[in-house]
Amino acid sequence: MEILPAIEKEFPMGKEVKASIIWLHGLGADGNDFAPIVPQIDLSFDFGVRFIFPHAPSIPVTINNGYVMPAWYDIKQMDVDRQVDIEQLQESASWIHNLIDREISRGIPSNKIIVAGFSQGGAVAFEAALTYSQTLAGIMALSTYFATSKTIKINMVNKSIPVLICHGALDPVVPESLGKKSLSTLESLGFDVQYHSYPIDHAVCPQEIEDIGQWISKILSDS
Repeated sequence: MEILPAIEKEFPMGKEVKASIIWLHGLGADGNDFAPIVPQIDLSFDFGVRFIFPHAPSIPVTINNGYVMPAWYDIKQMDVDRQVDIEQLQESASWIHNLIDREISRGIPSNKIIVAGFSQGGAVAFEAALTYSQTLAGIMALSTYFATSKTIKINMVNKSIPVLICHGALDPVVPESLGKKSLSTLESLGFDVQYHSYPIDHAVCPQEIEDIGQWISKILSDS
């Protein structure tokens, strides 16, 4: 089983870990991108959460003139629907399955595991969580799009997984129209989706971090 290198942070330190959040970065970043946010997320000390921030491998990216950079998959064209390498995306999702499997082997129930992702990482989070073979706690999709909506084979055990979508209304990289398209697609499939829009570009903001903390708290309390 291939395990991606990753940064791990536990909150609070020294507390028994009862839940895990696997959080995927965007194109050209790495696991360090969102690790500093952990102390800013207002979570109860009762939860005991292990945050896992894996590093994507470095590959050539077509839209960046073939430049080699950390990426979960190649993006071939920046049209409105994105032309992406679906096979690479699915392979990345399988690596996330391995991380989920490892968390389960470490004693975390599958229904206490959230898969999160920003931008490109969010597209992988959708694919990984919705195709996983055991019930997960939720999907957190930040400034992203549902790249495999037409090809995904959703596992019925996750047909009711809660989803949080957050998007910047001023995002020039992943237009909010793609976030809203993900929302409508998931709702048409019967998913319970919470959607938040913020007056920001391709980034996160304090209000978003607050909303993320409230959503995680609710999900872990309910699961």
